[in-house]
Amino acid sequence: MRAMILAAGRGERMRPLTDRIPKPLLQAGGKPLIVWHIERLVRAGITDLVINHAHLGAQIEQALGDGNRFGATIRYSDEGTALETAGGIAYALPLLGDEPFAVVNGDIYCDYDFTHLPARVAALVNSGDMAHLVLVDNPEHNLKGDFLLHDDRVISSALSPQHSALTFSGIGLYQPALFAHIARGTKAPLAPLLREQIALGKVSGEYHDGMWVDVGTPQRLEELDKLLRATQNIRHV
Repeated sequence: MRAMILAAGRGERMRPLTDRIPKPLLQAGGKPLIVWHIERLVRAGITDLVINHAHLGAQIEQALGDGNRFGATIRYSDEGTALETAGGIAYALPLLGDEPFAVVNGDIYCDYDFTHLPARVAALVNSGDMAHLVLVDNPEHNLKGDFLLHDDRVISSALSPQHSALTFSGIGLYQPALFAHIARGTKAPLAPLLREQIALGKVSGEYHDGMWVDVGTPQRLEELDKLLRATQNIRHV
């Protein structure tokens, strides 16, 4: 299976850091955020990777190369101008193929076990679902959450307001057909597509109770860096 890492965002909230470094190349725990994803995907046997970029994209290609040193094959989708999440995925479809693929936000840190994904893909194909989402506990900056999870199905929080919603982690599996109607090169957000498929009962999900950080501000990046370095120091003792 193939995986796409989203790396085209401008990272406005991370300025001035992102004025000179693309957000996925910002470091935490001694390595760029995007490298944590690449290494975890490769360890899970997912080595065929696509990375989109726009802002300072040449730096991303220069830093990661063809992926050989990670044990991966990396191809790039150069958007020029960021096309938002769904637009970026649609633009990269020629590189992603005809089978369901994984997508990971390049500006998160998560210890999700990617070895789960091939089985999830098989279930996606068998069920006819259009997407599978990994949900996590709500962070302080998204206390209302995004979606509900009930019996491994993702449902709208509006359908069950008495229950607490969870936050979409930025890790998902998608059928290529979900993006086929988006004209290549146009901007399109992902959330409306997901809500449409959720309303149709076409989205499965799972809960990840491990570590997850949306590295959206310099403060969160600094906190993650300290946490990862402390964890590494404990392992070396």
